[in-house]
Amino acid sequence: MRRKPCLYFEEARERCRYGTNCFYKHAFPGGMLELQQRQSEQFILLQLLDWVLRGAAQVMFVNNPLSGLVIFAGLILQNYWWALNGFVGALFATISALILQQKRGAIAAGLYGYNGILVGLLMAVFSNAGDWYWWLLLPNVFMSMMCPVVSSALASINSCWDLPVFTLPFNILVCLHMVATGHYNHHFPQVLIQPRSEFPNITWAEIDIAKLFMSVPVGIGQVYGCDNPWTGGIFIISLFISSPITCAHAVLGSAVGMASGLALAAPFRDIYFGLWGYNCVLACIAIGGMFYALTWQVHLLAITCALFCAYLGSAIANIMSRFGLPACTWPFCLSALTFLLLTTETKRIFKLPLVKVTYPEKNLRFFWKLKKAEKERMVKEEQERAVKEEIMLTEKEHLEIDLTRTEEGIAENTHSGSENETVHVNDWTPEGAQQSTEEERNNNLMKESLAEDV
Repeated sequence: MRRKPCLYFEEARERCRYGTNCFYKHAFPGGMLELQQRQSEQFILLQLLDWVLRGAAQVMFVNNPLSGLVIFAGLILQNYWWALNGFVGALFATISALILQQKRGAIAAGLYGYNGILVGLLMAVFSNAGDWYWWLLLPNVFMSMMCPVVSSALASINSCWDLPVFTLPFNILVCLHMVATGHYNHHFPQVLIQPRSEFPNITWAEIDIAKLFMSVPVGIGQVYGCDNPWTGGIFIISLFISSPITCAHAVLGSAVGMASGLALAAPFRDIYFGLWGYNCVLACIAIGGMFYALTWQVHLLAITCALFCAYLGSAIANIMSRFGLPACTWPFCLSALTFLLLTTETKRIFKLPLVKVTYPEKNLRFFWKLKKAEKERMVKEEQERAVKEEIMLTEKEHLEIDLTRTEEGIAENTHSGSENETVHVNDWTPEGAQQSTEEERNNNLMKESLAEDV
C-alpha cells in the first residue's frame, strides 16, 4: 500500500487528514522522497536547513539537499565571505516565503531560495568594499526577502503561458541594488563596469589550450559567480549526483559558450574567466530535458538555444556595460523563455506542463508513459472503429437480404394474384351464361303452365 499515492495528501501543505496513521504514499515534489517525509516530521530548523540546501541546488534545476551541500562546499572553497552571503540570502528568502505563506510544497522544494542565494552571492561578488564588509549583510537580507515578492508577482504573469520564473527576480533585484548605489558610493560601492573602448589584442598563436579546456568547469562555476575551476568541478559532481542528464547538458552548454566566444573573437581573458559559458549552461539544462522531454530533436534544440544564448549574452553585455551593469542571467532568461514559447507540429518536441516538471530522467519516463497511453488509446480506437465498421457491414448485408426477399415476395404475390384473377374470369363466363339460360327456360315454363291453368 505504501506504493499507492494517497488521495487525501495535500502536496502544497504536505499534510494528510490521517497524519502518520495513513498507510498510503505521500508524494512530495522532486527527489529524496524519504528524506522529505522524515524532515516534515522533524524540528523546523532541520526543515529550514533542508529547504536552504535545496534552494542552493535549484539554481541548476536540481531538487536535492545533498547536491546543495556539495555546492556550498564548492562555495566555501571559492570564498568564505561569498558562501556566507549566499547562505544568508537563501535563508532569508525562504523565511520571507514562509511569512508570506507561499505554497509549502514550493518552499520545501527550494523554489523560493535559489534567487536568494544568487542575490547574496552576486552582491558580494560585485561589491567594491572587499571581503568581510559586514554592513553588506543589511541590503543582502532586504533584497533576499524581496525575492519571494517579485517571484510571486512574476509567477502570476508567467502562469498565463505556463512558464517558469527562472532567475528574473535575481536579475531585477541585483540590477536595482547596483543602480541605486553605483561605483561612487560611500556605504556600498560597486565594481566599475565600463564598455570596451578598443580592439582586444587577440593572437591565435598565444591561445592557452589548457585554460581553454578549464574554461568549461569555470563556466559552470560562474553560474554562482565563481572563477575557480576546482569549484566548477565540484559543481559538476553535485549535478551528477542528482541527474546525469543535467550534468551532461551543463558541460555541453559551457563548451558551446566557449566555442561561441572564439567564433565571435571575444577576448581570451573573458573566455578563460567563464563569462561566455554560464548563461549557456543554464539555457542548455533548461531546454535539454528539464522543461522538454528529452529526445534527439530536443537535444539539438538545447544546443541551438545555447548558441542563441551566447550571441544574446554578448549583445546584452555590451548594452548593459554602458550603464555600468553586468549581464547577470538576463540572456539565459530571455533565450530560455523564447524557446519555451516555441510552437511546432512534431510530437517529438514535447513541452511538459509546469506542474509535471521534476528532473530529466523522470520527465522522460513521464513522456514515455504518455506515448504508451496514447498508443494504447489509438489501438483501442482502431479496434472499436473496426468493430463498428464490421457491425455496419453486417447490418447492411442483412438489410440488403431482407430487401431482396421483400421484393421477391411482392413480385410473387403480384404474379399469383394476376393468375388467380384470370382464372376466375375464365371460369365465370360460360357458367354464368348457362345458369342464366336455364333460369329463363324455367320462367317460361312457369308462365306457360300458369297460362294453361287460366
